[in-house]
Amino acid sequence: MSEQNIISADEMINEGPDLQQMIEPDTEIKNWLVEYVGEKTQPENDEVTLEMVIEAVAEEFPEFLLPIAEENFIRGYRQALEDVDEGQRLAAKEAKTNA
Repeated sequence: MSEQNIISADEMINEGPDLQQMIEPDTEIKNWLVEYVGEKTQPENDEVTLEMVIEAVAEEFPEFLLPIAEENFIRGYRQALEDVDEGQRLAAKEAKTNA
């Protein structure tokens, strides 16, 4: 992988490609939300992105978004602990094999 293709963790969090994805208002609630966010943010190109929607919901309805963020954090934390346990198990097995 070339150095140009390396993405830092901060870039992945703050500039994930999904955040720049345009929202297709293919349901009633999506249509309403896209219209609302578009009126609020007034994007120059009239395109509402997922990032814009997330920011609007976080600002105006944090009690909706916060539990989702908390659950995501907890799941990630649990997965990290499981990964550490598995890594330690594999390291111990390798050490035993090499001894």
